[in-house]
Amino acid sequence: MTTDAVTGDSEVLTESSESTGAVMSLVEHLSELRNRLIKAGLAVGIGSVVGFYFNRQIRDVLLLPLPGHAVQVLNPGDAFSITVRIAVVTGVILAMPVILYQAWAFVAPGLTPRERRAVVPWIPVALVFFALGIALAWFVLPVAVSFLLSFTDASLRANLAAGPYFDFVGMMFLAFGLAMQYPIVLFALARIGVVTSAKLRSWRRYVLLAIVIVGTALTPPDAFSDIVMSAVLYLLYEVTTFVIARTGR
Repeated sequence: MTTDAVTGDSEVLTESSESTGAVMSLVEHLSELRNRLIKAGLAVGIGSVVGFYFNRQIRDVLLLPLPGHAVQVLNPGDAFSITVRIAVVTGVILAMPVILYQAWAFVAPGLTPRERRAVVPWIPVALVFFALGIALAWFVLPVAVSFLLSFTDASLRANLAAGPYFDFVGMMFLAFGLAMQYPIVLFALARIGVVTSAKLRSWRRYVLLAIVIVGTALTPPDAFSDIVMSAVLYLLYEVTTFVIARTGR
């Protein structure tokens, strides 16, 4: 009886300790998430200061695809709000190395050593892919603007407002930069055995539908950007599947 009682008490204490540890682990997990978000936010803030300081130069470059290289403001506060938006988008782009590192530092403790070794080499590649996405957006922007403005005429004049135009540009840059990250995710999942090239090939029809939906949601509301984004995402999917198959997975 005594031994059973002691054993029972020990089991209760063990369960209690495990329960307490789980609660503490959750609290520490949330605290870590908060700290990582704060650091990423500070990086965006610093990058935004840089963007605010150089906002005129950035603004003038972004206006190059437009005829006359100018847009109009409709409200007294538009010029300031547009300056802030340009600064924030610039801040996010400049802070992306820190954002990716903070995301990795948050996720890494939950991975096994094998999984960490598999994922680490892809972190700098993610930065390269983000830069490629920004470059692709810059290449697509003049084409998209030229295509969309080709439907204007003397009756439907293109007197573009500054706010919608810079929202269009900012969304396109961030969308293309972030969309270029998903091949890295697929590579990482393949390295740790979650997906295989055979699975990716079997998912083609569903992935194509998802890509069209995501591409439409990420890009500005115009058909040209939607088509370009969807085409790029699907091409990346096929290339990623091929490369994963070449690695024997």
